[in-house]
Amino acid sequence: MRAAVITISTSKAAGEGEDESGPRLAALAEELGAEIVGRELIGDERATIEQRLRHWAQTERCALVLTTGGTGLSPTDVTPEATLAVIDREVPGIAEAMRWASREHTPNWMLSRAVAGVCGSCLLINFPGSPRSIEQTGAALRAALPHALALIAGQSAEH
Repeated sequence: MRAAVITISTSKAAGEGEDESGPRLAALAEELGAEIVGRELIGDERATIEQRLRHWAQTERCALVLTTGGTGLSPTDVTPEATLAVIDREVPGIAEAMRWASREHTPNWMLSRAVAGVCGSCLLINFPGSPRSIEQTGAALRAALPHALALIAGQSAEH
């Protein structure tokens, strides 16, 4: 299974600090059996985010694209809007599970605007920008993602 990871952070893209979230997402994808075929670090620009999501989902035909960053309430946080513009179908339970998993760790859990959905045969998931949050939310999704990916790929899977 091919996967790509996109870190969305204007400050990190400008060289201000190290991207710690991208490697954590890549490790999560590898735990699911994915081959990481692309890793990018881009700024918080909606058109660029949409273009890169389409590239990895449609041109590169990844089965899984994970993003980190840009899911909060800042005026520059536009990852959810870019993702919604690209996906064909939303998978709200994934984002709900991520928020629920964050609940015990932060009082701000409900402020995440992360979304997940399907673009063609690719599952796109917006993760928070915090490396620690990636661990927490990834743990909540780990068991269900292989089943979701199999269904999206058209494989019959037991329910």
